Parts: sequence; structure tokens; C-alpha cells
Amino acid sequence: MAEIAIVPDAEAAGELAAEQIARLVTRRADAVLGLATGSTPLTTWTALARRSLDLSAARGFALDEYVGLPDGHPESYRAVITREVVEPLGLTPELVHVPGDDGGPLEGAGARYEAAIAAAGGVDLQILGIGRTGHIGFNEPGSSLASRTRIKTLTEATRADNARFFDSPDQVPRHCLTQGLGTILDARQLVLLAFGEAKAEAVAEAVEGPVSASSPGSAIQLHPKVLVIVDEAAASRLQHADYYRFAWDNRLPFEV
Repeated sequence: MAEIAIVPDAEAAGELAAEQIARLVTRRADAVLGLATGSTPLTTWTALARRSLDLSAARGFALDEYVGLPDGHPESYRAVITREVVEPLGLTPELVHVPGDDGGPLEGAGARYEAAIAAAGGVDLQILGIGRTGHIGFNEPGSSLASRTRIKTLTEATRADNARFFDSPDQVPRHCLTQGLGTILDARQLVLLAFGEAKAEAVAEAVEGPVSASSPGSAIQLHPKVLVIVDEAAASRLQHADYYRFAWDNRLPFEV
């Protein structure tokens, strides 16, 4: 079972997630971080920046990237990662990678990204959000639990959710490159964050539902080291929320 931390708000969640990263990079300066984009991890990056750690040796691999946006587009995940993660945290740009950014053709980009992750020694800690459809990364419902980095077609629900970042819904790409569920599960630790009532059903299915390709987030149940950090609204459909609170409050010293 994943560890479940139910916290008051997104800021408290960010502090808790940032603490996980800080412990890792303090122990290993060149740790490999799995970087998520979107609004969910923003409080994590803010909290981590306040710690003023030297992260210049840390390496990063983004979860996903849109296909078809022109170079330099402000909503490409390369631009978002640079703006929201690399610059505020003082990461070395050359050590941070995004799917498809190696200059090679789109065909084969997924396999090359997998090779780059393997060459780095694998991801030590992967930050995740979860979409309303239950997707992690851009692994939409129906994604194989063993899937690797590849091109995916986005659902209309996901495109509608992401339209707020674009001038019009028509500008949201229909395709992406995303790490697969199998790729994500290879990370040594997963930290999944979710906030708000709109994520409650997806969180409940991921944590307590059956493991199924129809609910991609449920793949986290197959991982031995997962921390799920949610606010009260996102936790509102968890059947065993009281137990999760009790277990979190009664961790043994070596578990803290």
C-alpha cells in the first residue's frame, strides 16, 4: 500500500514533497529527478527553492512533452520546465532532459529517451500529478501497464483541461511524447500529488481501486515506495481516509 498523507492545502503538500527531494539531494548531489509540469507541482518547486540547496549537479527527466509545438513556444514543456523548475531551483540546463529534445527524428524519440534515462542510472524520485481521467504523465486510459516512452493521442478531456494554458482550445496539441507507465514504475520512489474535488475520483481509483489500464494512476499500487500527498478535497472519496491519517500520524521514527 502507498503511504497516504492528507494535508490541509497545496502549500503543505509542497513542503512535504520538497522535503522528500531535499533529503535525496542532500544524500546524493547528482540524484536523478523525474519532473512533472502543470499547476500541481508548483508549490513543491516553490518550497524547494526556499531551501536554497545546491542543485547544480542534480539531473532531471521530464515526464512528457507536446508534439507539434514550434521551438520556443511558451507552453512547450521544455519552456515550462525551464521557467518553473530549472531557473528557480538553479538546475544546470544541460542536465535536464525533455522527451524528444535530443535533436533526432520524432520516430524513435521514445526509445532514445528510455536509453538516456538508463544511461543516467534511472530516476531516483519521480514527482507525479494525476489528471481527471486518471492519467499520470500523459498515459491516458487504456495505456499498457508495461508501456514505455512513446507517442500518445490525448483525450478531449485532457485537452480541455490544458486549454487554460493556451489562447484557444484549438491550439492544444493532439499528440504528446510521454514516459510510459512501465517507465514511471522503474523510478526508485514515486511522489504523487493531487488537490481539489475534481481529482477526488481519480485519486480514489488510483489508491483503492483495482489495478487496471482503464485507470492508469492505479499502476502506482504496483510500486514498492509511493507517497501520495493530497488535500482534504482530493481525499474526499477515499474509503479508508481515517486509517491513512492514523497511520501517517503514527509512523515509526525510521519511517519519518
